[in-house]
Amino acid sequence: MATLFISDLHLDDSRPEITHLFEAFLASDEARSADAVYILGDLVEAWVGDDDDAELPTRIARATKALSEHGVPVYFIVGNRDFLIGKDFAGRAGFTLLDDGTVHELYGRPTLLMHGDVLCTDDLAYQALRKQVRSPEWQAQVLAMPLTARRALAAQARADSKAHTSSTMETIMDVNAGAVADAMHQGGVTRLIHGHTHRPAIHRFELDGQPAERIVLGDWYEQGSVLRVTPDGVELQGLALH
Repeated sequence: MATLFISDLHLDDSRPEITHLFEAFLASDEARSADAVYILGDLVEAWVGDDDDAELPTRIARATKALSEHGVPVYFIVGNRDFLIGKDFAGRAGFTLLDDGTVHELYGRPTLLMHGDVLCTDDLAYQALRKQVRSPEWQAQVLAMPLTARRALAAQARADSKAHTSSTMETIMDVNAGAVADAMHQGGVTRLIHGHTHRPAIHRFELDGQPAERIVLGDWYEQGSVLRVTPDGVELQGLALH
């Protein structure tokens, strides 16, 4: 019995080896025998809409749909790179969209599931941008643009993101401890799983005098990263490219 978690793959045509790793992972015996597979955001480097006719979205949908049809539930929480993924693509890909901040019970333990960017409250510039792009009005305006214009907008957004990351202190871009505690209090949990920060680790601490843990999923830039949750505990490991 195991439930698998991945995030921050940032799939992109410029890194075909990561796409191959993703496809191989979902087709593996481990994934096909899992109780469920969760993808906690930033599956792709950029998402321009469910009507994107490029090859990459088709390959992603084929891989997740095959796993779902094998009987393994696939759950997805959007990240800051793929927040425009909607119900149309979810239907084709065979996965269930979850709200950021969903609580699922894993082997008797309620667990809060997030992408993680909303916890980085010290990064005021990012939070202001997040509020803008998550508004229904902004999204409707962007999705009404031609695909070519949306692709150009995504390329500019990636460049802006790199510039922001390079000029902002790492501590500002990490999660805020108070935001973590608030989210866990609101969810009524002592375990949180998230991605976004690209700092894979299992943090154990006390929350209101109770043992608690925050598990950060790794990114897929240098290698893959997977979290295995079982009735006996958690294991965070890397996946080799070859």
